[in-house]
Amino acid sequence: MIVEDVPLELKGTEGIVRNEIPEAEVIGTAANETAYWRQIKQQQPDLVLLDLGLGGSTTVGVEICRQTKEMYPSVRILIFTGEILNEKLWVDVLDAGADGIILKTGELLTRRDVMAVMEGKQLVFNEPILQKIVERFKYAVSSQLARQEALINYEIDEYDERFLRHLALGYTKEQITNLRGMPFGVKSLEKRQNELVKKLFPNGDSVNATRLVVRALELHILDIDNLEPDME
Repeated sequence: MIVEDVPLELKGTEGIVRNEIPEAEVIGTAANETAYWRQIKQQQPDLVLLDLGLGGSTTVGVEICRQTKEMYPSVRILIFTGEILNEKLWVDVLDAGADGIILKTGELLTRRDVMAVMEGKQLVFNEPILQKIVERFKYAVSSQLARQEALINYEIDEYDERFLRHLALGYTKEQITNLRGMPFGVKSLEKRQNELVKKLFPNGDSVNATRLVVRALELHILDIDNLEPDME
């Protein structure tokens, strides 16, 4: 079943299926949510090719995916979308149970993609989205390695990291002393801060807490994407 609200795009998708996957049968098409639910109740497909931007709304496609997976868990759902920049939407629909995402750019829908989904492979993507995934993976691994090296090179222990992280989050030293995992008083934290300044500013610069935190971020001692407070 093909779910697509733009007639020209629907015609193009039908053409791809007809030419690339001749053994597949299109049992129905739907241009909106109402038509989709009416058809799937009449005849359950093996695979739904689902566009996300239905009627100008991206959330409709996500909800169709989520509810279909709940009501018909055996139905495969392959997203075929022109939402090529909305990465948050990709995450939402994967969380909703989609079996894969094919972006309408580069190498479009292929028989290989469809067969992979039908054979039970999870997370089927085409080249454009795979490139983005690989880039993010490489960045994440590089950042993690840089952080590990910084912790070793600057002799940062878990209390140093915790102290710096909560300074970055706007905690005062008094508030940090109340954290469950920080068995230090304010004087001890002030001493620790001075020691960190010496490690991160070996030229003897006089810096405040804000500059110390910025330096820790620059050196990858702190991960700006994972600044979460500890339980108090």
